[in-house]
Amino acid sequence: MDTSPPEPRLSALYQELILDHYRRPRNKGALEGATHSVSLNNPLCGDEIDLQLRVDADVIRDVRFIGRGCSISQASASMMTQLLKDRTVPQALTLAARMSAMMQGDESAAKDKSLGDLRALAGVSKFPVRIKCALLPWNALTDAVKP
Repeated sequence: MDTSPPEPRLSALYQELILDHYRRPRNKGALEGATHSVSLNNPLCGDEIDLQLRVDADVIRDVRFIGRGCSISQASASMMTQLLKDRTVPQALTLAARMSAMMQGDESAAKDKSLGDLRALAGVSKFPVRIKCALLPWNALTDAVKP
């Protein structure tokens, strides 16, 4: 019977998922007809994101980003855009709050299936300097949909 802890294998899978989103980002590029857009950067590490959304009747119909930076910020943006399509703005803000909680070390948020692939970033919470990288796209989202 294998008695080794599953952590290293799980960690390797998560690392692969993050690298996959970094190397082959989903929803990257300009969005024609965007109704909301915001640009943010993290001056400490140089990460940048331009987030564009098309919101209709309080539903995010489409979302795209243009960005550059570390694998964590770019993977987080890619994963986020996949989750946001066809969600209401309040649902998106709830996801943003869960993501923030996970980055602050909340174990229940790290297990929250509503975060989908983003749970792969739970380990980032152990590296305080990297938390801002993971939250950059989410901060852009909350800024973009502010009334």
